Amino acid sequence: MKRGRLRVLLGAAPGVGKTFAMLEEGHRLQQQGVDVVVAIVETHGRTATAALVDGLEVVPRRQVGHRGVELDEMDTQAVLARHPDVALVDELAHTNAPGDDREKRWHDVEVLLDAGIDVVSTVNIQHIESLNDVVQQITGVPQRETVPDAVLRGADQIEVIDLAPEALRDRLSGGLVYPAARIDAALSNYFRLGNLTALRELALLWLADEVDSALKRYRREHGIDHKWEARERVVVALTGGPEGETLLRRGARIAARSSGGELLAVHVISQDGLRDAQPGALAAQRALVDTLGGTYHQVIGEDVPRALVDFAKASNATQLVIGVSRRSRLAAAFTGPGIGQTVIRESGDIDVHIVTHGAAGSRFTLPGLGGSLSPKRRIMGALVALAGGPLLTWLLVQFRSDESITSDVLSYQLLVVVVALVGGIWPALFAALLSGLTLDYYFVQPLYTVTVGDPLHLLALLLYIVIAVLVSVVVDQAARRSRSARRSAAESELLATVAGSVLRGQDALQALVTRTREAFSLTGVRLLDASSRTVLTTDGEPAADDRVTTMPVGERAILELHGPDLAASERRLLSVITTQIDQALEHNALAETADVVGSLAEADRMRSALLAAVGHDLRRPLTAATAAVSGLRSTEVAWTAADRDELLATASESLESLAVLVTNLLDVSRVEAGVLAVSLQPTDVAEAVLPALDELDLGPGDVELDLPGALPAALADQVLLERVVVNLLSNAVRYAPEGSRVRVAGSAFGGRVEIRVSDQGPGIPADRRADVFVPFQRLGDTDNSTGLGLGLALSKGFVEGMGGTLEAEDTPGGGLTMIVALPAAELGCEPGARDAQPVPKEDTP
Repeated sequence: MKRGRLRVLLGAAPGVGKTFAMLEEGHRLQQQGVDVVVAIVETHGRTATAALVDGLEVVPRRQVGHRGVELDEMDTQAVLARHPDVALVDELAHTNAPGDDREKRWHDVEVLLDAGIDVVSTVNIQHIESLNDVVQQITGVPQRETVPDAVLRGADQIEVIDLAPEALRDRLSGGLVYPAARIDAALSNYFRLGNLTALRELALLWLADEVDSALKRYRREHGIDHKWEARERVVVALTGGPEGETLLRRGARIAARSSGGELLAVHVISQDGLRDAQPGALAAQRALVDTLGGTYHQVIGEDVPRALVDFAKASNATQLVIGVSRRSRLAAAFTGPGIGQTVIRESGDIDVHIVTHGAAGSRFTLPGLGGSLSPKRRIMGALVALAGGPLLTWLLVQFRSDESITSDVLSYQLLVVVVALVGGIWPALFAALLSGLTLDYYFVQPLYTVTVGDPLHLLALLLYIVIAVLVSVVVDQAARRSRSARRSAAESELLATVAGSVLRGQDALQALVTRTREAFSLTGVRLLDASSRTVLTTDGEPAADDRVTTMPVGERAILELHGPDLAASERRLLSVITTQIDQALEHNALAETADVVGSLAEADRMRSALLAAVGHDLRRPLTAATAAVSGLRSTEVAWTAADRDELLATASESLESLAVLVTNLLDVSRVEAGVLAVSLQPTDVAEAVLPALDELDLGPGDVELDLPGALPAALADQVLLERVVVNLLSNAVRYAPEGSRVRVAGSAFGGRVEIRVSDQGPGIPADRRADVFVPFQRLGDTDNSTGLGLGLALSKGFVEGMGGTLEAEDTPGGGLTMIVALPAAELGCEPGARDAQPVPKEDTP
């Protein structure tokens, strides 16, 4: 029997419309004459979803008893007996009731597929086994129902039901996903905008990987080996040498430039299993590959370039990164083209990047001005003379004749020129003397004697020496100028870097000191304060026996250099660097002054705001209290007992108001100074909310409470928390429309306890919400009877002092919701208390 086809609708989160899309597909297939049944569907009380079930045949569920409770499960046997063309099976990751023949619903789906029935099913990204822990890290909610990746990857078709996070939150706010009582907690917990964005990206990336696997299978089955640039793939060739880290980081940057780019590192080993790589370096590079998010591969091949190209083509690579050859030019001349040239020739349409890596393993050092030619070149010139002379003599002896003397002379002259070009004057003089003696011994009559019988022969020998000297002088001058040019370029680079460090102003002193140490090959550099001799910054580890050189840096500091003594030309360059260091010190001094001035300006602004507030808001209750007391003391008016009581009440209320304002001002000063006294202990949220209601004289007609009994205790200072709730409630009641109630709800999520105070008032624009937490801000409110505008500023300071956060967001349907989030007190959490928070079921992460 032909196996049925599985189609999976994948969603990033509950409510994106997977079940809705599955039922719509059922109606579409039914209209085309396909026999479709609903094996099981979970509507979760959603009216629009339930309406789509009408018109489709539904297989009755079977009842399963468990611990005295009847559970509804899919009747797999009934579906098999009905044997439709297509079965709609919701919630693929669902766990069946204990005692069922099959543990998971996807096991039931396998039975239907084996029976030749096509299945359309749904699953959320958090139920995929390989992503389960990642989703828990993002959302803070563990998910116990999972489906193996192999089951999903074995599906014939996977389709993402995509919905923008903002649209999903709007759908949730409109009551289209959960009942109204669960909306607030869901929006602030699992359905945060950041959570939904991350889950959406996970779903799309997982599907992209699945599409990529299908593409590889198709290319393999159809023998396609040329690249298809569906996504950027960068292959980095590792030899195990020190340049590997540089190549990997360059490859990672190339891959990062394209969204979804992939990094692959490959090391080719010989067919006999022997490697010339450094095992330690290769292990470190392998760890770096994991850190960069790439994959490491090893292939066996005798022909390294061919193995690299074959691997790149098999991986559908678009870029291949290799290091520049570490061979010398002489070695390259004798051994032919290297790996890089061969890879370029064989790569076809794969782009090849040859990365220079010499600078990555060594520090920046200025070239010396000592000798024009390096000792290495002089040794090479001597070797050419020693090897080339006998070889040339052997060749010329084989073809010796009376008429060949001219060509013999020119051949030896050419050897002298070549040696001069390679090694300079001393190897050239040696080659000239050796070739002259050899020419006289083997080719000038009488043979096999070193006798200068003819003055012309002596002249020839002198000409050899003169030509060698002239050519070597030219070579020496060219080398000297080349080295001078390189040094000038290095000095320019150094000065440009120094100037750039100062202009950027970001840790310029450290950059300058580090660059100085590297440029002059020093073991250590220290910058000392000129007056106190304290170390401002340092780089390197100087040895005890190092020579110490000091240079003044303006009047502020002293530069202490540890290492070899500097030449006069290097001291000239160092003086330029010390000038830049002096400017950096001045820049830092100015920055410190600017910080001080900025702090003074902020303090002055706060002082002005405080004076402006005190000038009016404190005067009002003080004036009222003074007037009441003055009236009582007056002997010109005969006050009745009722009048006296009223005046005393006025004075008492005014003084109480004045005391509250002064207390708030003192609290603001303590918060600003960071000396707020906080006593944290497990606190029941209800014990902080209920006293606040009593203080504000609010009843059921004013406030709606939703504080679950299983809500964990918060780690808080109960007195401060009460004051926070009082401030938030007073603001919410003040702005709530006539006849509406303020809602106070509690919830727990990810180790945090939240208190949400919601009103249905005018709300606050998103770009102005930060302003409400600034002292003395009323956002245009001119009703000065409400205080100094310190309530929310104090509340934020109190909450942050308790290790929590205070944020504002829109209330679904209009208004403002203030969210107090505090750490949950572990001792106050009952087992399983967090599981009691309002979270959806399948659909329930």
